[in-house]
Formats: sequence, C-alpha cells, structure tokens
Amino acid sequence: MAKLVFAMNQSLDGYVDHDAFAPDPTLFRHFIGEAEGLTGSVYGRRMYEIMRYWDDDHSDWEPEGAAFAAAWRKQPKWVVSRSSKPVGPNAALVEGDLAGAIRAIKAEHDGEIEVAGPNLARSLTGLGLIDEYRIYLHPVVLGQGAPYFAGPRPPLRLMSHDRIGEDVIRLSYVPA
Repeated sequence: MAKLVFAMNQSLDGYVDHDAFAPDPTLFRHFIGEAEGLTGSVYGRRMYEIMRYWDDDHSDWEPEGAAFAAAWRKQPKWVVSRSSKPVGPNAALVEGDLAGAIRAIKAEHDGEIEVAGPNLARSLTGLGLIDEYRIYLHPVVLGQGAPYFAGPRPPLRLMSHDRIGEDVIRLSYVPA
C-alpha cells in the first residue's frame, strides 16, 4: 500500500507560495531525487495548473530543470477537480467520491504518493488519508498567502528533521 505524503516549502510564519521563494540549487537537486522516487502525485486543480509548466520544454532550463521535468513527466498524476478540466499526459481526473478514489489509489500502488496543494491536503487530512507531512522550512516571513495547514492542524508527532542546503530544515511528521 502506498503512503500519502504532503510536502511543501513553508515560510517561518506558516505560508506556502511558489512565487515568494524558490529552492536553492541544493534543495532543487533534493526535489529532483524526491520526484524520481515518487510513485505518483495527487494534485488539486490549481496546483496541477502551476505544475503543468513542467510538461513543456523550455530552452532556458539548466540541466536540473530538464531532470526535474523528466522525473515529473514519467510519474502518474491524479488531479482532483470538480470543474472537469482536461488533464495532460500521464494524468487522470479524480471526480466524485474523493475518499474512495484516494483509498483505491493507495491500495493499488506501493511507495510514496505526493499530495500537492494545501487545499487538497486539508480535505485529505479531514478524511484521515495523509500518512506523513513534510515541511521544508525556509527562513523567510511572508506575512500573507496560503497557509500550509489550510484547515485545523491535526495532532502530529515529529519523526525526523534534517538540514538541506544552507537554509532549509525538513521536518517530517506523522499523525499522532
């Protein structure tokens, strides 16, 4: 059975914003390795639209950008959406019974499946389906934006912490 992991960059004051701070080269290489090892990813519609950037080749990419794109493209993606927008290559739309669909995905696969997007994570947290939370804590204060925990924070237990690069601490929690 697959493990569902919600992992995102977060500011010191608890916000996620892909435009406000970017990973340094060490953290980006870490994310490439993570993407290469994933069984797949579950996205909310908005986060999937942001990530579709990696579906297209860009001439200005460094080798790391191409490596991340290759890892992202090869993994299956499930997109949770009520608006039924078409999805791209290697992606399937998840509609209807969210809990049943995610339980089936977890049961049919092994390894780690990433959950991307705080709103989707809020729904999956409420259903008790997230197995691990990984916070990549950056030394920035945003003062506003989308919070990592879009709903009430579940009771959590710290499992591990490690430093990645110069400035980022990864905190791994499981439901308590």
